[in-house]
Amino acid sequence: MERPLDCLNKLSQNDWLIGYNKHQFNQIAQELYLELTQLSVCETPPKIILAEREPIQFLASFIAACAANCPVFLCNPDWGTEEWQQVIDLVKPDIILGELPHFPTPPLPHSPTSPLPHFPTSPLSTQHSALIMIPTGGSSGQIKFAIHTWETLIASVQGFTEYFQLKQVNSFCVLPPYHVSGLMQFLRSFTTAGKLAIQKFKAVESGEILNIQQSEFFISLVPTQLQRILENPELTEWLSQFNTVLLGGAPAWNELLQKARFHRIRLALTYGMTETASQIATLKPDDFLGGKISSGQILPHAKVTIRNQQGEILNSNKIGNISIDAQSLALGYYPINRENQTNFQIDDLGFLDDEGHLNIVGRNSDKIITGGENIYPAEIESAILSTQMVADICVIGIPDKHWGQVLTAIYIPKQSNTSASKIQTLLKDKLSKFKIPKYWIPQQNLPRNTQGKINRQKLQQIATEFLQNSIT
Repeated sequence: MERPLDCLNKLSQNDWLIGYNKHQFNQIAQELYLELTQLSVCETPPKIILAEREPIQFLASFIAACAANCPVFLCNPDWGTEEWQQVIDLVKPDIILGELPHFPTPPLPHSPTSPLPHFPTSPLSTQHSALIMIPTGGSSGQIKFAIHTWETLIASVQGFTEYFQLKQVNSFCVLPPYHVSGLMQFLRSFTTAGKLAIQKFKAVESGEILNIQQSEFFISLVPTQLQRILENPELTEWLSQFNTVLLGGAPAWNELLQKARFHRIRLALTYGMTETASQIATLKPDDFLGGKISSGQILPHAKVTIRNQQGEILNSNKIGNISIDAQSLALGYYPINRENQTNFQIDDLGFLDDEGHLNIVGRNSDKIITGGENIYPAEIESAILSTQMVADICVIGIPDKHWGQVLTAIYIPKQSNTSASKIQTLLKDKLSKFKIPKYWIPQQNLPRNTQGKINRQKLQQIATEFLQNSIT
């Protein structure tokens, strides 16, 4: 396995970076690497918070930190004060790369402030490999860091290239580099000597698009980005020329997928998470265009089993808890290490069909029990979106002394005069009566993070306040 500096040296003669200066990238990486290695000669490597706003500064600094075996925490420069306070208290960094609001940047240290947790040697973690902490859990209000290494991230790259039968991966990246989906696009190109185009999504929306041969590139989007592109005919035509459009980060609704298929967008629906270093299942574009809507087959570096509540493995087409074992699996959450643990049990429910395709049903923790019936919001949200009367929707359960929970729809109407009763009428042919929400709460926007994931805690507050005011 090639190390970060090996990859950098290999790319030094290539015209691999589109939209930015590759010489600037190399210079930043090499200069910071030398600085960090000098700091680490006699001491434990310094802990680094990486929050650079410019993508090239961020990614070059990331490579330097990995090459110098420094533990690096990837951070969103736009976090609020409370979120940054969480991170500072948790990490106690020695170096901050980037400017944080309300927090002074510490000077380069003579010695680290506190030791790192001990990570025993294992096939995925060695004392010579930098720890890479990638943020997750921001949509719940509590930021966590999944602990990865160069090895776990490259295992994901290798699974990807084997699955798509590629030697080089060309990526067009419009996602932030501190998020696993943006970082992995960079690493797929960087470690396979492919081309990397980086551009902010706002620039793409405005039509200021980098000149590339789309048929040679992969692009990754979240559903809200795909929706915006499909609202613009010129951008839709542009997107249809891509080799593959990876779609993940949040569930996509049926209307959006149907529209993408109509325009012959080569979508690859993906399933993965920060803890698995992005996707462990992907539906290939030809299967999507042929009518399939699953998360696709499992990538070579991963194994997925479906288990019941007793932990027993279920047969095909049986719904249960998704359990993952992958070479790309994180070692735990900082600062706690989960060494050598397999069968990573997650909150999602799903099944493997007869073709080995993974099908996601919903999240176990999102399950709503009303009148003794188990209901998964994803089904109801998809039906409501198919009415084409709402721009966004989330269904939650509100505590009720008679029913246990009652279904509550929090939504953005497409038109100001859209009535909940009209939506309910359209749902009667789509859903059983007990699946139609009782309460409907219109909003101007829903609390989603940059990847499109909803903050359900905030939704509960919105619903509680709305219903209290309605009663009073």
